[in-house]
Amino acid sequence: MNKILVCDDEKDIVNALKIYLTGEGYEVVEAFNGKEALEVLKKEEIHLVLMDIMMPIMDGIEAMVELRKNYNIPVILLTAKSEDMDKVLGLNVGADDYITKPFNPVELIARVKSQLRRYTMLGGITGMEASSEADTDVVRIGGIELNDRSKKVTLDGEEVNLTPREYDILKLLMTHPGKVYSPREIYSEVWQDPTFGAENTVAVHVRHLREKLEYDPANPRYVIAVWGHGYKISEE
Repeated sequence: MNKILVCDDEKDIVNALKIYLTGEGYEVVEAFNGKEALEVLKKEEIHLVLMDIMMPIMDGIEAMVELRKNYNIPVILLTAKSEDMDKVLGLNVGADDYITKPFNPVELIARVKSQLRRYTMLGGITGMEASSEADTDVVRIGGIELNDRSKKVTLDGEEVNLTPREYDILKLLMTHPGKVYSPREIYSEVWQDPTFGAENTVAVHVRHLREKLEYDPANPRYVIAVWGHGYKISEE
């Protein structure tokens, strides 16, 4: 059973989320500020975090910074409509997605399922046995190798630890080398959601990809921006 950490200083929201999530078969652990959330992560095996941004003691942004030092589990931020800059900041420090309050329970559950599905696949929990046949799920470009069977990415032989969104963006670009994707196209393919905020969201994740894959992120060799159009993986 997947275990979800719900962190919000408003107990009514935590209780509502617990009802929605347990109704879908998830186990829910509660926290009411970022500090409590980090303590829970030390003690429990958590598969996904739903966390508010504006909280006392330690807010969601500060907690995200600390969380990403040790964990790659998916994080969905809960934000108010007035917190657009905080949404971008949250994505900058490693959040995978956000949902605006008041939220639609159906949309919330769909986003949770989507993130858990990606995280499970990246963890190799696919139920598939290794094949003795040649692995057709391996893509190599330069020093980057992406194995879609094991969900592993290596750079010059060293494993690179990507979040589910980063992996999906890299896979999209690497399986279509040289093709330029606009931010809206990337957002549509990876998030499978309406493209509101696509440019900022995609730009943040691409920057994180470069920081992990490029020796000089300011002068990328692999993940190339095509001015005014979007991004591509270099074919070289």
